[in-house]
Amino acid sequence: MFKPLSLAIGLAVLQQWCGVNVIFNYAQEVFLEAGYNLSSILLNIVITGAVLVVFTLVALATVDKLGRRFLMLAGLAGLSTVYILLGALYRVHYHGIAMMALILAAISFYAMSLAPVTWVIIAEVFPNRIRGNAISIAVASLWIACFVLTYTFPLLNRQLGAAGTFWIYAGICLAGFSFIFVALPETKGKSLEEIETSWTR
Repeated sequence: MFKPLSLAIGLAVLQQWCGVNVIFNYAQEVFLEAGYNLSSILLNIVITGAVLVVFTLVALATVDKLGRRFLMLAGLAGLSTVYILLGALYRVHYHGIAMMALILAAISFYAMSLAPVTWVIIAEVFPNRIRGNAISIAVASLWIACFVLTYTFPLLNRQLGAAGTFWIYAGICLAGFSFIFVALPETKGKSLEEIETSWTR
């Protein structure tokens, strides 16, 4: 069960290190640096939460049609592109609606891929005999990764600025794209027994 456990841990860490959660955890810092005032920041936080909910529903409606692999790859490709553009705008100190549009795009890509689909994959890649323990390890890895992300963002932002920080997240997303392309089989339409058998071939 080394392969499915490694996959689940990798996905759990990637879900956090893709960087979207810093937008929620450090919304004030992110939006202030983008040129928004306090009243605008509060409205933007409400908007980002609404976008997260809407695109999570999109993922739930399409995960069994488009497949887990497709959604994850599409989400990471989108996040990488958005972060590169976002970093470029931060670098030139651009203040405007394009910043908000890119942040909402990042949340959209995350909400329709890594946010819900990671949990789906973690729940279905393990056989029943080890599912409880294996999921516990994967979820513990996720929350450890969340702590590392939350702890390191202020340090990175201080040393590299918002541009450099988001470019690092773009690099992580590109590495995650490669990881999923190589390691994640499509489990759409397969029973738990078929998934378990596929690991032992």
